[in-house]
This record gives sequence, C-alpha cells and structure tokens, in this order.
Amino acid sequence: QVQLVESGGGLVQAGGSLRLSCAASGRTFSSYVMGWFRQAPGKEREVVAVISSSGRFMYYPDSVKGRFTISRDNAKNTVYLQMNSLKPEDTALYYCAASTITTPTAPNEYHTWGQGTQVTVSS
Repeated sequence: QVQLVESGGGLVQAGGSLRLSCAASGRTFSSYVMGWFRQAPGKEREVVAVISSSGRFMYYPDSVKGRFTISRDNAKNTVYLQMNSLKPEDTALYYCAASTITTPTAPNEYHTWGQGTQVTVSS
C-alpha cells in the first residue's frame, strides 16, 4: 500500500506561482494513476489534475487548464503540481491521491490520499 505526503503549500499573492510535491512510499508508485484535488471550506473536493502511470497523459478541468501542470518522476516516487497565475479562488487544501482506475476524476475513484497542504492566494 502506498503512502503519500504533500508539501510545498503556502501563502502567495494573486498572479504568483507555487509548486506542490507529493512523495510516495512503496515500490508500486509507477503503477498508479495520480491525481491532485482541492477542497475549500464549505465546498466539495474537486479534481485539478490527473496524470497517467506513465506520465504521458494528463487531464485538467477548465478551471485550471493553462495555469496548472501536473508531472511525475517515477524514479523519485514523486508527483508535482506546478501552479501559475494563481487566483484567490484557488485557495484551498490541496491533496494528492492514488488510483488504480484508468481515467479517474472523482474522489471516490481514488484509494489512497495524502494529508493535504494548504494553499492561500491573497488578492
């Protein structure tokens, strides 16, 4: 079973950038589809990026397309989320998660979650 630990969150001004990292333990990381989600207070958890196990295929919702980039380094057991042109509405707790489903975009399609890292964007 993989374990996930996020890092890289913080406070940034609107228009700024952050890069989140998610380090995974275990030897099966390269077999998992990985996703980044976020949850703001009072809102449902939503997907912001998904990357295939090989790293060749990515998915982004319209809300972050062109601003966020997901990548992974299977040799380092790490998945990244580069966030540019941040907006106050991007403020949320960001989670990484692992899935064995081919194209998972819903939270219930992921079986393992990290503890989250807070991203706060000031206006």
